[in-house]
Amino acid sequence: MIHAKQRARVRLAVIIALLFLLALIVVSVATGFVSLSPEQLVRTLLGRGTEKEELILYGFRLPRIVITVLAGMGLAVSGSILQSITKNPLSDPGVLGINAGAGFMVVVYVMFFTVESSTYVYILPLFALLGGIITAIFIYTMAHKKGEGVDPTRLVLIGVGMAAALNGGIITLTSRLGQEEASFFANWMAGRIWGDDWTFVLALLPWILVLLPIAWAKSHVLNTLHLHEHVSIGLGVHVERERRLLILIAVALSSASVAVSGGIAFVGLMAPHIARSLVGPRHQGALPIAALIGAILLLAADTIGRAMTDPIGIPAGIVVSIIGAPYFMYLMAKK
Repeated sequence: MIHAKQRARVRLAVIIALLFLLALIVVSVATGFVSLSPEQLVRTLLGRGTEKEELILYGFRLPRIVITVLAGMGLAVSGSILQSITKNPLSDPGVLGINAGAGFMVVVYVMFFTVESSTYVYILPLFALLGGIITAIFIYTMAHKKGEGVDPTRLVLIGVGMAAALNGGIITLTSRLGQEEASFFANWMAGRIWGDDWTFVLALLPWILVLLPIAWAKSHVLNTLHLHEHVSIGLGVHVERERRLLILIAVALSSASVAVSGGIAFVGLMAPHIARSLVGPRHQGALPIAALIGAILLLAADTIGRAMTDPIGIPAGIVVSIIGAPYFMYLMAKK
């Protein structure tokens, strides 16, 4: 009976989140320097729009929205995984320095290779993944105590310190870039959604389509790892192997997401907490809800940023941080 009620609760939350996301997509499509009325939007979707309206919708707005939704999902699920395997409610790819590690490798790529959209859109996620993995290995190793596992407090402190060090290195390297490359990376660091055509969608989509189902399939393992390590071992879970695999999935999701959307933090921190408050801690329900909430948070931030000061706009990363930083401090004080 409890399971039936829980499943009904998850289904209801999914339906409400999907409806909210669809409504937000409609608002986002209509928002910008050149607005599209509902009538123009419907007419364009039916293939009867003007050439200008089709260019705005299919050439600019929709690919940006899809990138934002995919990146929000990736960051949210990454944060959910990290919070569970570290048993730390403050874990997040941005807070732990993983995004900074990805950003460091992005600036290294920009520094030594030509920035051409035909190539870097596919290569950049690989560089970002490499930086994220190296950073995650270092943080995990430093936070791990023999016989005790990962200490949550050490993990956050080392992650914050690592992020500060990497951001210092990023600033140093950025000062050596040319004007065009420096401008590109400054926008990337601020969390501006810069993937604005379908090439970027195709670069990120395989990562999301492959890794999200794998993460969801590992829901029972995540539920078990959230318990004490000895209990997990007693239940037959190969703790270290599963933990390493899940960390790799989390790092890959966050690195691929920020590579094409910018250095965005706090989505992976807030979305899992909101999801658990809605449907409970079991990952079978919490992961898909977190993914939808991550998409909603990032798309709302991007839409608000574009609406406030368009055509330049405020980067989505800054809008998210305005909300996320106080939320992080609240969690620090509470936990």
